[in-house]
Formats: sequence, C-alpha cells, structure tokens
Amino acid sequence: AALDDTPANRKKVKQILERIEAEITVGTFEYARYFPGSSNVEKFRAEVATTGEVLETPLFSEFAQTWFDEMRIQWRKTHIDTVRLTLDKYLLPNFGDQQVGRIKKADILGFRSTLAKVSGRKEESLSATRINHIMTPLRMILNEAANRYEFTSPYHGIKSLKVPRTDVEPFTLDEVKSIIDTVRPDYRAYFIVRFFTGLRTSEVHGLQWQCVDFERRQILVRNAWVKGELVYTKNDGSFRTVDLSEMVCNALREQHKVTGQHPFVFCSRDGAPLNPNNVTYRVWHPLLKHLGLRRRRPYQTRHTAATLWLAAGESPEWIARQMGHTTTEMLFRVYSRYVPNLTRQDGSAMERLLRSSFGQDGGPQVVGESAAPASGSQVEVSDER
Repeated sequence: AALDDTPANRKKVKQILERIEAEITVGTFEYARYFPGSSNVEKFRAEVATTGEVLETPLFSEFAQTWFDEMRIQWRKTHIDTVRLTLDKYLLPNFGDQQVGRIKKADILGFRSTLAKVSGRKEESLSATRINHIMTPLRMILNEAANRYEFTSPYHGIKSLKVPRTDVEPFTLDEVKSIIDTVRPDYRAYFIVRFFTGLRTSEVHGLQWQCVDFERRQILVRNAWVKGELVYTKNDGSFRTVDLSEMVCNALREQHKVTGQHPFVFCSRDGAPLNPNNVTYRVWHPLLKHLGLRRRRPYQTRHTAATLWLAAGESPEWIARQMGHTTTEMLFRVYSRYVPNLTRQDGSAMERLLRSSFGQDGGPQVVGESAAPASGSQVEVSDER
C-alpha cells in the first residue's frame, strides 16, 4: 500500500532502499520479497534461490558483440578500434563465458584490482586513467544489459578511480623565443603556430590549407590527424575558428611557399602529414635537451599559448574560444595561478607582446622541405589530442 508523504515514512523508505542496495552488493537480493505484487515476479522464477542469481541472460560475449555492433555507428574509427581492443584483450577473456545477469559487483571490483597489476608497454603498471578507460565499456555493457533484461546493474555504486592531476608546465616567453630562434628552420613555422594558436597536436598535423584564411587572419579548425587518419575534431567545442596574430600569419605565408602545393600545411616531401612520433623524438626532445630545458610533451605548447594569452591580459572568454573550450571554467581551473588582470578581449594585447619580443613583423625564416622528418619510424605512442 502507498504510504503517506511524511518525514517518518520517508525515513522508512530510505532505510528499505539502503537495505536493497546492500543486498544487491552482496548478491542476496530477492525481487519477489520486496515487490510481491509486481508483474515482473514471474520473470524471476528462473532465479536460483540458493545463490540469489537472476533469470537466464545471454553470455557476456554475446551481448557485448550486440552492444558493440549497435554502438559503432556513432563512433569514429579510432574509437571503434580502441573499444574493440579493450573487449578482445581485457573484457572478453575475463567475462566472456559468464551470463551478463550473473556478474556480481565483487567480480567487477576483482577484475579492476587485477588491472592494477598488469604491465603496460613500458613495463609499468597501468595508470588510473588507462584502467578507467578499460572499465568504461564494461560499465556501459552491464548497464545496457540491466535495462534490457530488467535486473539491477552490478556496476551500481562503483566509481572511477581517482586520477592524479597533471601539472601544467608551460614555457615562459623567453623560453619560447629561445626555442623558435634555435629550432631548425624547416620547423620554425610549425612551432610558431603551435605556441601561438593553442592547437592540439592532432589539429596542427591535420591542418589543411583550405582551412587557413589569410584575408581574415583565421584558422578554421575542422579536422584532426589521428593514428594515420583524418577525422573530425574531438567534440563540438573543438570545431572552432582561431584568430591569428601577425606573427603567425607571416609564418604561415612562408610555409605556403614550401608546402602550398600539398593539401596539408605541415607535411613531408610526399605531402603526407607529419608523423607526431618523428617530431617528438627527432626534433622536439633533442631541441629541449640542447637548450637545457626540462623535457616536456609537445602538448605543453598548447598550455603555453593559454598562459601567454592570460599574461598578456586577454579576455577569458576569447581565450576559451581560441582553445575550443565551451566555457571559461576549465580555463580558470587549469591556469588559475597564471591569471593577472584581464582587460583585453580581442587578441591585440597578445599582438603587442609578440611584437615587443620578436620584432615588428615576427616573420620566421623560410621553411624548407629538405629537413622533413624521415618516414618509417616504428615508435608507437598515443596521439596527443
């Protein structure tokens, strides 16, 4: 019978709910005991009374394949490959021969604990981020199965592992100037674009000349080069227009003299986009070592752009649009200690800062094709997005 809406009855219902959740956790929940008048009771008659297991459901391997086939239409190819690898390498070997409805919370937690003991490519244990990525398809599969076969998902109440925050390590303007002045000439335009537009690695490598508007001094960020494939940007916020300083425009004009006959702005002799591994290990890291600078990922050029804009006094809203952030929340959360008085809003403050440091036109030397990174590198690292 329905209970009156009173504080005492609310407390009673809350206690019942907590008891149900506790029984689900330990695998002793009996549907009929709590909902004897429900039309679903008969569906659970196949339940094994001694174990509290639910009705017959498909094997995890069968349902996972169904789920994968239904979901892949909304994923890009790189994500399809990632999920397929996760299924084949981790989830199917551990859960494949179990019924989805009989997987317990303890099974999930036990599986996750074993992942912490697995070694990755560098013989190091898997990071919390990697483990969370492996667990995500498992959560989605079990939750979907629970909805379809009317049982409570065993993933209920399991939270993702806490991921340590990665420190932002931007370069100072003096360090940026030293890098641009010292880098081999055929990469000067490349790094000017990276340091002063905030583009991601994949966005720089996927940049095509048709998306460079010299008249309006803008880059239209529409695509990214990921694992050897040109794909759409990672999300709607990344689909954006980036305003260019005069220095960046001049660098791109010089670059156009060299690669303008190819679709991609930064490419090898045959017109293919640059290999990010080659850039990192053959140009970037040796350059930092030569200059005596701390070894950092090339992605720090994006963080550097944000901090230099903030130091120049640009508007947070303008910076967020440049970076592809939908709000300024992430800007303040990540770069809060770099925020001075914010007064400008149109890029002009950054323009003055660059001119004072690099000269009136800020133009780089002509970028030559001859020093393009060699092809055929077998080093495999994840793409920086």
